[in-house]
Amino acid sequence: MARQQDVDKLFHVKNAFYVGNYQQAINDAQHVVCSSPLVTLERDAFLYRSYIAQGNYRIVLQELKTADPLLQPLKTLVDYLSPGANKPAVVSDIDARVAKGTELSNDIFIIVAATIYYHEDNYEAALKILHGAESLELRAFTLQCLLAMNRPDLASKQLKLLQDIEDDATLTQLAQAWLNLSQGGPGVQDAHYSIMELAERLGALGAGPAAVGAAAAASRGMWEEAEQMLTEAQTRTPQQPELLLGLTVTAAHSSKPPEVSARYLAQLIDSYPEHPFTREYTAKQNELKRLAAQYQPTVAS
Repeated sequence: MARQQDVDKLFHVKNAFYVGNYQQAINDAQHVVCSSPLVTLERDAFLYRSYIAQGNYRIVLQELKTADPLLQPLKTLVDYLSPGANKPAVVSDIDARVAKGTELSNDIFIIVAATIYYHEDNYEAALKILHGAESLELRAFTLQCLLAMNRPDLASKQLKLLQDIEDDATLTQLAQAWLNLSQGGPGVQDAHYSIMELAERLGALGAGPAAVGAAAAASRGMWEEAEQMLTEAQTRTPQQPELLLGLTVTAAHSSKPPEVSARYLAQLIDSYPEHPFTREYTAKQNELKRLAAQYQPTVAS
């Protein structure tokens, strides 16, 4: 088991990663000196996952060639997320490895497999391999899957487990904000306050928490604050579709000219054709065109 002082050395690395401040996580990880192979493994996992989150795949693939075998599942995540990836083949490979079961004792493999299933909207498969997980991160991931399945009742029970483990942990606060935002009502204000508290405590927030905070602010009619949160996050992490989507909405509800919102929307559609919003938006556009084509003007123009 890792000694307490070693675990504490990763405190800032983990928090920076959880709030999406990946460059800070990389910077902190590169200054950590570990005296235990277990902590070294955990540090490297957060380091490589941060690079992956930034889209810096080549660095990860190069270093994984000589890295700990337990880190090798991260190559599969790179294979899935890389441009032009053969995603069905990657998913089939994960299915086979999950069925075999020999890697299910490796939390890194569980994170990779659950992440791929989450991207595939296969939340049941993700929950199946997350079931029984003991780490705070995997429990928080379970809560995310439950919310994606519109099961806030089960997500509430999962939050209670997180709170029992560590009530004031960054992941627990984030999970509370996710749940409160999904439930609406008075919880929206609580979600807003939770994200603002994290920003005050940890500094710059990445795309995920910033999008949650902006959604909570927007739900309270605080459109300018929501836009500011999104703009600041986009300055740090520009290649994030969630931020573009949020800016599209906030610009439409502010005093900005209509073309500003239209630009954000065009950028989202052009840059992220596989994003769920883009797919749904495009499908509705095509359906509208199909229906309109069935009708002809009754009066000549």
